[in-house]
Amino acid sequence: MFKLAHISDVHLGPLPDLSLRELASKRITGFVNWHRNRVRHLFPGTLDCLMKDIEVRNPDHLAITGDLVNLASSLEIEAVTEWLAEAGDPNEISVVPGNHDAYVPGAYEKITHAWYPFMRGDDGPSGWMKKHACFPYMRVRGKVALIGCSTAVATPPFAASGYFGPRQARATVNLLRQAGEAGLFRIVMIHHPPIRGATSMHKRMIGIRRFAATISAGGAELVLHGHTHLNTLHWLKGHTGPVPVVGIASASQGPGGSKPVAAYNLFSVDGEPGDWRLTRERYAINPDATGVVLAETTYF
Repeated sequence: MFKLAHISDVHLGPLPDLSLRELASKRITGFVNWHRNRVRHLFPGTLDCLMKDIEVRNPDHLAITGDLVNLASSLEIEAVTEWLAEAGDPNEISVVPGNHDAYVPGAYEKITHAWYPFMRGDDGPSGWMKKHACFPYMRVRGKVALIGCSTAVATPPFAASGYFGPRQARATVNLLRQAGEAGLFRIVMIHHPPIRGATSMHKRMIGIRRFAATISAGGAELVLHGHTHLNTLHWLKGHTGPVPVVGIASASQGPGGSKPVAAYNLFSVDGEPGDWRLTRERYAINPDATGVVLAETTYF
């Protein structure tokens, strides 16, 4: 049996002091939003609590589906780099970026450089290369193939959309088919929900139909995403049957906000091709934020 923990939207805090030069961009809107809204509900303590509980359950792997930072400043990227190193071995943690990780032009290159060990496919270069397309990547762990896709692009102020383009779609289909032919359970990681209507227009993923066609043509057993800060379950048409598309609350969301409290999913994969067995246990921070409790179990 293979066990995979899934968290998303870490939004590691607190927000560091930013220079006037850094604020002279889209960051000013995010800076104001943080201090008006997010700072009241996103607590580092909830993230620490989740991570300790995950450690106790000792999964084989951890998937993180984006938005590790808030405004993608250099200090934030450095803090997340240190946090990832403390979280575990890069071979046991797989990361895909979110829109906050590519908040302004140039941020995407900085985060892929800094976090490359956690985004490196099994066949990827040993070190980060500017001209190398990190995504999609594939990592084979036991009977599971983890396929990381990126929707992270810099957007104008008041927009948080993502993009899944033709090049990435073609490459993802090839990886999915390769993994399917090898008899592996295929898990696709992406930040934006690849479901129409799952979020508002200014936060949507551009390329939803393209992604759906990718899953239908290539085949997959599970899709993981974040972005909405909600615990959700949708379905896409797969090569041989419906594919569950699972979202998770922000890993830093404290009690008292409009969104669900911090949570993580623990997936158990067993069986073999044609007879896969998948179970999801969702663990969430309890109401007084003193621990983590089992909130839901789903058998697929």
